[in-house]
Order: sequence, then C-alpha cells, then structure tokens
Amino acid sequence: MQTLIKTSLRAGIAAGVLALMGVTAIASGMTKEVGGAPMYPEKNIVENAVNSKDHTTLVAAVQAAGLVDTLAGTGPFTVFAPTNDAFAKLPAGTVDTLLKPENKDQLTKILTCHVVGAEVMSDALSQMITSGEGSAKIETVGGCTFTAKAMDGKIMIEDGQGNMSTVTIADVDQSNGVIHVVDTVLLPAS
Repeated sequence: MQTLIKTSLRAGIAAGVLALMGVTAIASGMTKEVGGAPMYPEKNIVENAVNSKDHTTLVAAVQAAGLVDTLAGTGPFTVFAPTNDAFAKLPAGTVDTLLKPENKDQLTKILTCHVVGAEVMSDALSQMITSGEGSAKIETVGGCTFTAKAMDGKIMIEDGQGNMSTVTIADVDQSNGVIHVVDTVLLPAS
C-alpha cells in the first residue's frame, strides 16, 4: 500500500511537472524575442516596441511623428519595423534631420510607408507572392506601394527607390496586428 502511494505520488508530481513544462512551452511559443525583450501577443505594437533595444530609433521616430496613439489603436496593422541598424544605413545625419519638428510630415510619410492597414502574416504574404508569380504589391497606409518577393527562403521587400529589405524576424504577433522586423528602412518613391 505504501509503495502504491509513493508510486502514485511520484506519478502525480511527474505529471504536474510535465503539465507545467507544457504550459511554459505553450506560453513561450506565443511570444517571440525581439531586441532582447519578449514581445507579448496580448500587448499592442507600441507597448511591445518600446521594450526592444533594437528599435529605439523607430520608437523615437514614432514619438516625433505623433503616431504613438495610432499604432497603439485597435488596428489591425502590419508594421515592417526597421531596426536601429536599418536606420544607421541611411546617409549620415538623415535620422537627426527627420526627427526635427519642421520635418514631421516627411518623417510621418516614411513611417506610415512601413504600415499596412491589415494583419498580414508571413504565410499569407508568401501565398500572395506565389499567386503573383514571384512578387506581390503591398499598399501601405502612407500611400506607398512596395513589392514583396521571396529570395533564398526569405521574404524581401523592395521599396519605392529600389532598395531591398529582408524580413529578419517574421510574425511577431501583437494584440492589434503583427510586426515583421526588417533590416532596411523602406523609402517612398522620389
């Protein structure tokens, strides 16, 4: 009888540990890490982005453009989120110039060209690329039209000036949409 109780107790503890591990695995499967911080799907785009050390320039730009309330809104949005390194690829002084109050309209145009007014996960974007025989047009809320392509198993975005940006982290789920991290700032056509 005592052996049966010990065996049952061990089995119960093991089941509890496995259940706990299962819950942890499920929870970690729903969040992705971006810039050293977990991105929680129950938080909105702004609430998550401010925690990414790789997106401090983007956050500063969103604040300077007055887009915080918009991107914290109900959405849904798809944001192609350039990293700090992406902004660093721009010519020297560009970011500082764009952050000046007198350049708010230009900054807003560039930032809204990174936003789609719908939630577009990477599998849907890949299907659009396949259906479009290798490319798909992306219409942004900023009035830009970009071209998505698949190259070497990655999704690439060609901006209005012919620059190519790679989606480096896809499908970062948000309460009001999705973020796809990109390695190059997307610019409107000249």
